[in-house]
Amino acid sequence: MKRLLLSFLTVLALSLNLAAQEIDTIPIPIKDMEIRLKRSPLPSRTGIIKFEPVELRPALVQAKINYWKSKATVGINVNQASFSDNWKGGGVNSIAIGAAVNYKAEYSKESYSYTSEVILQYGKVKNKDQLQKKTNDRIYWDNKAAIQMSKNWYFFASLNFESQFDKGFSYSKDAQGNEQAKLLSKFMSPGYITESMGFEYKPSKAFSTRIGTGTARQTFVLDTTLYKTNANNFGVKRGTKIRNELAFQIVSNLEKEIMKNLILRSKYNMFIPYDNFGHIDHRLDVAFLAKINRFMNVSLTGVILYDRDMDLKVQSSQALALGLSFTFPR
Repeated sequence: MKRLLLSFLTVLALSLNLAAQEIDTIPIPIKDMEIRLKRSPLPSRTGIIKFEPVELRPALVQAKINYWKSKATVGINVNQASFSDNWKGGGVNSIAIGAAVNYKAEYSKESYSYTSEVILQYGKVKNKDQLQKKTNDRIYWDNKAAIQMSKNWYFFASLNFESQFDKGFSYSKDAQGNEQAKLLSKFMSPGYITESMGFEYKPSKAFSTRIGTGTARQTFVLDTTLYKTNANNFGVKRGTKIRNELAFQIVSNLEKEIMKNLILRSKYNMFIPYDNFGHIDHRLDVAFLAKINRFMNVSLTGVILYDRDMDLKVQSSQALALGLSFTFPR
């Protein structure tokens, strides 16, 4: 009986399943049928949605474009040596101090630019039982305004001033072996003011060359008695204070980091007077600056100068220094 009932239920379930499958798959045409959805018992409400504009206040940023860039470097070098009276290695007590300031400001906006550079250098050494002697002395101030003509060419006008701080001497000894000093130069004796205009070639930030087709230079020797100890008197006629010259000038500048923490700075100046093309002045300044750490550096500088108004031979100077250096801004 149980088996019969179980078999009946199984057959009934299979029949219902087959019937359900057949019902689900039978298509029912509803085109002509009126089918209405029952109304929702929940209350409905229609209305107008209002959109109101929201006022947004823009945030103002107090930012200004600065077209100026400036950099200043201050260096101080001190050297000192002392020996006891019985020091058999030989030597002389001495102290030397030197200072240098290099300031550069640049303005650049669109095709216009202006550059001002100041170089101040001074140094002295004092050896025991000897006169004080200068190791460095220079004042240099250069100003240049330029208008860009093409990618690498500019039209420029410049004005620069050059002189020295202190008196300059040559030294000799008298018959008794005492040192004697002969005055050679002083502040504004000589002094130079140079105005120039022409074209500048600047293919990169590291290198530039000025070609001053219209250049004028005034040489000042304000001490009119200086010719008594300096026969050439820097080309200024004896008894007068100023000499004017018109010339063609080339000034080239190079500043590049040739190795990590090693910078090469070089400036070459050629001056050719229009009234005497055979009288060409040359000056080459070269400096290697090696940075040891944040505040210490080593500098090797050299100058080669040829100016017939000073001397018929080539002049040169060289200095090696270890000292402190501060750069602003850092």
